[in-house]
Amino acid sequence: MKLSAEFFPPRTQEGLDKLVEVAEGFRPFNLDYLSVTYGAGGSTQERTLATVKALRARDWDVAPHLTCVDSERNKITELLKTYMDLGVHRIVALRGDIPSGMRDLGDFNYASDLVAFIRETTGDHFHIEVAAYPEVHPQAKSWQTDMQHFGEKMAAGANAAITQYFFNPDAYCRFVNAARAQQINGPIIPGIMPITNYEQLARFSDACGSEIPRWLRKRLEAFGDDKTGIAELGLEVIGDLCERVIKGGAPGLHFYAMNALEPTRTLMARARNLAP
Repeated sequence: MKLSAEFFPPRTQEGLDKLVEVAEGFRPFNLDYLSVTYGAGGSTQERTLATVKALRARDWDVAPHLTCVDSERNKITELLKTYMDLGVHRIVALRGDIPSGMRDLGDFNYASDLVAFIRETTGDHFHIEVAAYPEVHPQAKSWQTDMQHFGEKMAAGANAAITQYFFNPDAYCRFVNAARAQQINGPIIPGIMPITNYEQLARFSDACGSEIPRWLRKRLEAFGDDKTGIAELGLEVIGDLCERVIKGGAPGLHFYAMNALEPTRTLMARARNLAP
């Protein structure tokens, strides 16, 4: 069972030091890699690189995110070379969220363009992951076009996919089955979002199109400010979700750790016990 965790780059050196400490807390799980998110237009690009360097200094396998938004070929080429020099062998290639009012993304309009460019520039050096959307990308015209775009990303040279988080395991299983029916055969790894803060989760989910089932919303809302109750329910719900996708054949789990050790560490421990 392959496990990985995703972090976002901290704003301060103190935050970065804490993040490295959190990462070390995952060391016993022998993670496949740690990924680091990436903002467009300079919002987190430098911090992403600083985070990658700090984690590589601790000998972690790191997968930096790259996005199409506000990208230029020469800058991407330079950044890829920097990552290669740091010993990075993984990239998560994404279109990225388009800022309001932006019409021209840069030199790449789609994640498939970025994937193809990475392959043309660096050959097989990088293991490339792309995004998948079991509940359909919120900006997709239809389920069919969304699946078509996913296939294009994989055909452009991606090795595997990480899904947007979800709470309905059937959505993941049906997405995988549909992809296989379209002859899309690379690993599709479920993205797992721990539940610790309902208001934050609701904002994230509304923005990215991940559906929180009505029964789960109502149960979380009922806790109000009871963080302990929310955390306990979150462990129950997400633990069950992990169990169901593992039994359904998921090749691994990718946790959106939100720069915290818990509850991801507890969920990983349970997942290790479930793995065949």
